[in-house]
Amino acid sequence: MKLSSYLDPKLIFTNLEAATKEEAIEKLISGIALHDKKVAAMEEKIRKCVLDREEEISTAMGGGIAIPHARVEGFEDFVIALGVLKKPIRTQVAALKAEDDVELFIVIVSEVLKNKRMLKMMAGFMKIAAKNPKIIEKIKRSDNAQDIFNLVKDAEIEIDGKITAEDVLSPDLMPVHPSDTLEEVAKRLIIEERTGLPVLDINGRFLGEITEKELIEFGLPKYISVMQDISFLTVGEPFEEYLKNEKTATIEELYRREGVLLVDRKASIMEICFSMVNKGKTRIYVVEDGRYYGMIQRSDIIKKVLHI
Repeated sequence: MKLSSYLDPKLIFTNLEAATKEEAIEKLISGIALHDKKVAAMEEKIRKCVLDREEEISTAMGGGIAIPHARVEGFEDFVIALGVLKKPIRTQVAALKAEDDVELFIVIVSEVLKNKRMLKMMAGFMKIAAKNPKIIEKIKRSDNAQDIFNLVKDAEIEIDGKITAEDVLSPDLMPVHPSDTLEEVAKRLIIEERTGLPVLDINGRFLGEITEKELIEFGLPKYISVMQDISFLTVGEPFEEYLKNEKTATIEELYRREGVLLVDRKASIMEICFSMVNKGKTRIYVVEDGRYYGMIQRSDIIKKVLHI
């Protein structure tokens, strides 16, 4: 089934004026209620659920898009509405720890157990942004609901019932390269609050990963690795080797090439979760024919599947 099949041109609103994302969300829900009796009957509850969800974690996705959403108990339906703002709203992008000028709001409201369909809808719109950014730009510039509907239809995004790796991966994670220094990688790990990063060559092909473990190992004396007990040691300056070389030493000889778990874009969510739980993996990389598409962390499963 195509993504456009879930859209109604009546629920596409253009030239919306709002000073905050909360105001934009409220106006969109009010607009939906004028055309949908089920939403009108639960308008206040739906508004509260969507705003409460937004307060927990920003749904700004980057690229000028936000997808506020909520699963509402007692709401036995599934509704999507698009709102194009007259002027962009500066808001936080939780996944990137950055800010973005949001121009397109996509509100999704569903019953509690429709989390799979909701995730597929969100992933569908982000696929358009990734594969056809010109379509998203045309949507942002349009003031005609039918034209916007046709643009989404022309994108030909198919929605199926299976949650796969490409639905939950984080595509915007910037990789590191073998020539990056210890200091550069350490800063990334700290600022982005990550435990590991993908390593790519200059052509975008996946090489491996660099994690906190490799950086810490670099700073330890080499002989420690063969010792069973180091309690008797007295080390003068801890991590002296690391501190002397952090600005010049690169990760080329450090990054991990073995033991990195890869899946393709069509790997099922159950396969991914099984690997995380039974193999103790906190990160899985989505790679096909050597090309890197994104990373999946345990937190992605929590945010995008369990707490969508």
